[in-house]
Amino acid sequence: MSDTDPAPVLQEHRFPCDTCGSDLRYDPGSSDLKCDHCGHVEPIGTVWTKSSGIAELDLRRGIAQTLSDAEMEETRVSQCPNCAAQVEFDADTQAAECPFCATPVVVDTGTHRHIKPRAVLPFALAETTARDAMKDWLGSLWFAPNGLQAYARKGRQMDGIYVPYWTYDAQSDTRYTGERGTVYYETQTVMRDGKRTQVQVAKVRWRGVSGRVARFFDDVLVLGSKSLPKRFTDALEPWDLAALEPYTPEYLAGFRAEGYTVTLDEGFTEARAKMDAMIARDIKFGIGGDRQRIHSMDVDLSDMTFKHILLPVWLAAYKYRGKTYRFVVNGRTGRVQGERPYSAIKITFAVIAGLIAAAIVGYLYAQNG
Repeated sequence: MSDTDPAPVLQEHRFPCDTCGSDLRYDPGSSDLKCDHCGHVEPIGTVWTKSSGIAELDLRRGIAQTLSDAEMEETRVSQCPNCAAQVEFDADTQAAECPFCATPVVVDTGTHRHIKPRAVLPFALAETTARDAMKDWLGSLWFAPNGLQAYARKGRQMDGIYVPYWTYDAQSDTRYTGERGTVYYETQTVMRDGKRTQVQVAKVRWRGVSGRVARFFDDVLVLGSKSLPKRFTDALEPWDLAALEPYTPEYLAGFRAEGYTVTLDEGFTEARAKMDAMIARDIKFGIGGDRQRIHSMDVDLSDMTFKHILLPVWLAAYKYRGKTYRFVVNGRTGRVQGERPYSAIKITFAVIAGLIAAAIVGYLYAQNG
């Protein structure tokens, strides 16, 4: 950005209620902003203009950091000293707990310049519904400490977080070489129990092949955050990306948004690995036969584009007996993932009960001959 360019605007996702002046919040599962103070409802789009579509951006320009200033924004964020999450806070917040690990965070006045989100998947589940799903999930864990379940029931509300993701599109054209294997059987004589026996032995006849496969990749999804274990977020899939809405800050009213910490090129490295795995599967299908070997893949990618999108997660981080337990809920489907807490007392009793049951069974077996 040149010295003559205007400074980026620091956006605040706050919308005053026309009736009482309190802040409006996005009402999950609707297309409305709602005032928790007086109940006034304001449909999204009646006052603020909404984009007409979700545009893709050129990937090469994004990686080279030559996107126009219109595609960039600055937000006020604070980095957690424990898990390094970058979470956006409003102007009135000076201190809070990190929603990802429950570490106290003093909100600084720094800003984060980043690529604007192009789309958002709005929350469909209210906080109470997500909390009930988390409690049910905890209740289904046999060896979870009773104290943690009680602590979670009485704990504070869950945090609604929009988590950053990248999506990548690309047209692939791949030339390959390999081998097609055809299984056939030969009769061989072997010795078994001192006797000669004829058996059928599988053999593979290989033949060199070459060819070409093409595939268009649409919305290859990559997590843009390092704050949560990837095994949690992967297990929240699938996401109904067809329901993405063009980004508008009204959907963030009353929620927090995490800044991405996985860069665009780092995300593309992961996306490329996913693409290559799918291309290899296509090649094996094209080779055919009973077995396949791939010797070379010459992949040409074109029309490469990307989007920065925000996906909804309800998050709870509880500190219990010196340890932090994190639980995440898909804000669309209610699917729950998290650390699996274990109670040593429950496990000990289960082992003792198992040993007693085994002893009783052994005793009855012995008595009955």
